[in-house]
Amino acid sequence: MVKDLKAILNYRHMLFSMVQRELRSRYKGSFFGFLWTFINPLLQLIVYSTVFPYLLRVKQENYPMFLFIALLPWIFFTTSVQNATSSIVGNANLVTKIHFPRMILPLSAVSTNLMNYIYSLVIVVPALLLTGVQLTVNLLWFPLILFIEFIFAFGLALIFSALHVKFRDIEHIVGVLVFCWFYVTPIVFPMDIFPPELARLMGINPMVGVIQSFRNIFLYGIQPDFGALAYSLIVALIALFIGFFVFKKYEKTFAEDL
Repeated sequence: MVKDLKAILNYRHMLFSMVQRELRSRYKGSFFGFLWTFINPLLQLIVYSTVFPYLLRVKQENYPMFLFIALLPWIFFTTSVQNATSSIVGNANLVTKIHFPRMILPLSAVSTNLMNYIYSLVIVVPALLLTGVQLTVNLLWFPLILFIEFIFAFGLALIFSALHVKFRDIEHIVGVLVFCWFYVTPIVFPMDIFPPELARLMGINPMVGVIQSFRNIFLYGIQPDFGALAYSLIVALIALFIGFFVFKKYEKTFAEDL
């Protein structure tokens, strides 16, 4: 694992180049171009904040920001995993013809979406201030929470991208998984609407600690939920170690399977 990390570090210029290329090509030829980085989450925010309060009868103060703070990191997480799943198959020419650490491909997919999320903060901070939210020193916990989410996404990216080379149905399975996962994560609703027993059961979901902690530091100005966040970190590290193991196992046959 250390050897692989060193290899990635040695090829960091290739990683940066791939992220830069993807960011440029993603919106190339479109009228709004890079503005879609902000338009997409805003459109989802408008739809969700208009529809869900009536469907779920959610009574939540400042619901649009309550939703927005959770929705953006969720989009980063799920888009990273989904894009990374097809990163090896989608770059078959590179994999079969050029020598480089193959882990760079799923890592570049996650890193690209990380940059999109960071850019979206340009909207988040002014929106919070405009809605009367007081920003506090607890925002300093943001890098830690984001790091935990990043390594969790990267761990899953390694697993699914490697398996997808061998089993092409994985891409569709991941899509279904993400769809279901959304509804067991407190993005459109607060945890306190559930009975305590059900809320504790939902706490098994490692994204709960991440989402709740983002809300704590941005919306409520308090510290992260360290207990839930520690659990998220443990699960993220387990996913990362499993990801390295699975990726190294299947990497040997990438060329022939592609």
